[in-house]
Amino acid sequence: MIAYLDASAIVKLYISEQGSELVRDALSRAETAGTSIISRAEVAAAIAKAVRVRIIPKAAAQSALRRFSREWADLLRLPLSEALVTRAASLAWDHHLRGYDSVQLASALAFSEMLGSAVTMITFDRPLAASAVNTGLDVLPPK
Repeated sequence: MIAYLDASAIVKLYISEQGSELVRDALSRAETAGTSIISRAEVAAAIAKAVRVRIIPKAAAQSALRRFSREWADLLRLPLSEALVTRAASLAWDHHLRGYDSVQLASALAFSEMLGSAVTMITFDRPLAASAVNTGLDVLPPK
C-alpha cells in the first residue's frame, strides 16, 4: 500500500486518540507514505489546539511537537505549486471543500499520478474522505 496522510491522520501519531492504532498499523504496512508540506503547519496547529482545549498538557504537546519535527523527514513531502493550487481550487469548488482540505486532496491525487499507482488516503475528515472516494482514491478508515 502507498499511503497519503492528511494532517488529521498525522496528528494521531502524536496524540493518542481514537484512530491512532489504525494509522500506526497502516504505516507499518505501507511501502511509502507521503503528505503535503502544508501538513506541517496543520499538525502544529492541531497540537496547539489540543493544549488550548485541554486535551493534553502543554509539556506533552511540546514533546509531541518535537517528535513530529524529528520524524517529519520520514514522510515524502509533496510540494505546493501553482498548478497544484489551481487544481485544489477546482476541487474546493466541485466538492465543497475547505481550502486546506482541497490542497490535501489535490496533493493525494498528484501523488497517485506521480507514482502511477493507487494511493490510500488516510483521513479522519469526513467531507475530505467522501471527496477522496469520489475522485477514485482508496480511503482509510473505511466508511
